[in-house]
Amino acid sequence: MKNGIHPEYRKVVFLDASTGFKFLSGSTKSSDETIEWEDGNTYPVIRVEISSSSHPFYTGKQKADTAGGRVDRFKKKYNLK
Repeated sequence: MKNGIHPEYRKVVFLDASTGFKFLSGSTKSSDETIEWEDGNTYPVIRVEISSSSHPFYTGKQKADTAGGRVDRFKKKYNLK
């Protein structure tokens, strides 16, 4: 492998902006914002919009599609069962 071509890999805190959920993970991303973690060390913070704490698949709060598909609309339009 060539030296100097790979990004620096470091620990960062990912913060879900919608729920406030935080987790520590490794990443090549960097940030000027920092936070003190539970272990007493200071890490860069990467804000994310969706995490397992807020994603509908993981929270079980998925919206049901009540509109139906093409077949359902066709049957409704022509009163078919």
